[in-house]
Amino acid sequence: MRQFTLKQLRYFVVAGELSSVTQAARKLHVSQPSISAAIQQIESVTGLQLFVRHHAQGLSLTPSGKQLMQRARQLLRDAEGLEKYALSLGEEIGGELRLLAFPTFAPLFLPRLLRRFADRHPSVSLYCDEMNQVDIVRGLGQGDYELAFTYDLQVPEEIDFTPLYRFPPYAVVAADHPLSERDSISLAELVAYPMVLLDWPLSREYFLSIFTHHGLSPAVSHRAKSMDMLRGLVANGFGFSLFNTPLSAFDALDGGGLKPLRIEEDAPSLSMGIACLRGLRLGPAAEAMHRLASDPDARGAVFARLGDDQAEPAGN
Repeated sequence: MRQFTLKQLRYFVVAGELSSVTQAARKLHVSQPSISAAIQQIESVTGLQLFVRHHAQGLSLTPSGKQLMQRARQLLRDAEGLEKYALSLGEEIGGELRLLAFPTFAPLFLPRLLRRFADRHPSVSLYCDEMNQVDIVRGLGQGDYELAFTYDLQVPEEIDFTPLYRFPPYAVVAADHPLSERDSISLAELVAYPMVLLDWPLSREYFLSIFTHHGLSPAVSHRAKSMDMLRGLVANGFGFSLFNTPLSAFDALDGGGLKPLRIEEDAPSLSMGIACLRGLRLGPAAEAMHRLASDPDARGAVFARLGDDQAEPAGN
């Protein structure tokens, strides 16, 4: 039966990433004919054209090539994880674990979770990046990361999501804002004031949809690309904003004060949880992290600072 090997898949993936047989051969320390032969073998077995060859300008992946490369990268990562798992049987879990996290809530719990994980598995090298939802889904889909801590915000079918906590949205104003003496506010009252919007993909649509669901349209006066800037603009009186991440500190970096207000209307909560690519066999370190984060006792310790009005364990 005709087949191709993991080595040939590796040659194909590197050639696709570099768009060049020459550069792939140089990176892998093999001959150019070896790279070309591997690509030809995969094309022969699959019946697909994987690359468009450009004279003196390298290669570009065809649509079929792009799809196969995505699955090939997953398979190579799976094979690497299986090797590490086999080597770690009866031994301490080691290797590398690459994580992603959504920036708004990551500082609230992830350092403590990473500390607990590192104490249990000191041989694991941990790497964690922060990205918005669109980039998180892309990073998981491309196989660059095994796990992500993120929201259930337009999660595609190819991503498995395990909810951990639900975060309801709430309003935030400056400590000296006319509404700061209130404990709750209606959306209709809020739209009388300018809004500062967190301008991230999907996040901005989520916060604006809370108003449009009730037939309201806020006047967005400023857009912020970071939570620190958002907090600073709100604290300095440029408008209210909507948060759903628990407010652990009631001031901005420049010392300006913030006041949270409960939204009186029903507004959709977002669940924070663990995401991974569906069908991907997690490596030993990723499996251990998934178990730790999902464990109710460990989860309670990590989220101990969150009040019941700020977050609710998923499933409660």
